[in-house]
Amino acid sequence: QVELVESGGGSVQAGSSLRLACKVSGRTYRNYGTYCLGWFLQAPGKEHEGVAIIDTEGTTKYADSVKGRFTISKDNAEDTLFLQMNNLKPEDTATYYCATYYTSGRLCPLAPAGTYINWGQGTQVIVSS
Repeated sequence: QVELVESGGGSVQAGSSLRLACKVSGRTYRNYGTYCLGWFLQAPGKEHEGVAIIDTEGTTKYADSVKGRFTISKDNAEDTLFLQMNNLKPEDTATYYCATYYTSGRLCPLAPAGTYINWGQGTQVIVSS
């Protein structure tokens, strides 16, 4: 059973940085398809939104709102996913989730969030002005 556990959230001032981490365990390895790992956010009263994704090859994709400020990365064993968040803005305030799934294709999508199968419990990020 796949388990994802996020950490690193907190309450910070605008312009600050945070580094989120997601520990993945119980993954089933496949020799076909593409393994996708992603960060998503959910603001109060809103749907999950894609923030950044990375695949096994290291290909990344970002939401326009975070390009140039956030960086997604993973360790070589692909059991830890990171999100470096710089120059945080009040509009970044949300609960951040990591998620994974295998696609039969070659590209990992940023949306829809429901494409992703395995989810963590989330870590809250609050940015004050």
